[in-house]
Amino acid sequence: MKRAERPHRPEIVVITGLSGSGKGTALRVFEDLGFYCVDHLPIDLIPKFAELTLDSPNIRSAALVVDIREGENLTRFPAIFKALRNRIPAKLVFLEADDGAIQRRFSETRRPHPLGRDRTVASSLLDERKSLAPIRKLADHILDTSKFNVHELRQSLEQLFRGDSPEGKIMVYVNSFGFRHGVPHDSDLVFDVRFLPNPNYIPELKPFTGRHPKVAKYIRQFEQTGEFIARISDLLIYLLPHYIQEGKSYLTISFGCTGGHHRSVMMADEIRKRLAQSGYHVKVNHRDMRK
Repeated sequence: MKRAERPHRPEIVVITGLSGSGKGTALRVFEDLGFYCVDHLPIDLIPKFAELTLDSPNIRSAALVVDIREGENLTRFPAIFKALRNRIPAKLVFLEADDGAIQRRFSETRRPHPLGRDRTVASSLLDERKSLAPIRKLADHILDTSKFNVHELRQSLEQLFRGDSPEGKIMVYVNSFGFRHGVPHDSDLVFDVRFLPNPNYIPELKPFTGRHPKVAKYIRQFEQTGEFIARISDLLIYLLPHYIQEGKSYLTISFGCTGGHHRSVMMADEIRKRLAQSGYHVKVNHRDMRK
């Protein structure tokens, strides 16, 4: 017999990624969004779970966690997930974080890494990254949670799976930095604003940062400042929908000057304001402003 037509096709979201990256928090977010949630479902049961989801009139959406606890069975997950996508709308969310953030989280919780108590977290993490690399390539959304607290991770997932507007589907981070301290390693886009006149050489402005009205006014008075702000704002507003279309859920944009005190600070604040006015969720960070 043919299955009767249903007004809504359920979807399944598979949450995976590195241990300590926030998968448990993510699953709770999906539960709050009304998803039927399962933690650590053996991958051999995923096809059966999908079948039950299709047949159940009470399950509109489901989320489940698959991770390194599967051991050697994890090598079969890519094939299983590809087959799943042919049966039911499915998305893969991959959570990760930098080594320092994950090691700090394990230290704070005093929990062992799933790969064993007799190994360092750094060693386990290296092997885990290698094991998960083929799965990461299949992800619809990759979230780096290094800088996230629990609330920011929740916000990012809610924007991805509940946001109505395209702008709500990406989180934008705008950094200022000083080149003498190095380029932020997590930057997706880097803009050099050292071509702008430097307030550092104005004695009455040097002690302040780019957030001070007098410093901002000094930088704004030059024609190239206004033109740069307008051109970069237009470029970013053009690019962001394309990043969203490709499944990118966050973007880090960095503006650098020599020391990270004046020009880059003013520019980061201005671009943050322009993007926020266009409806994007934006956070600003002035990495070197107080150095």
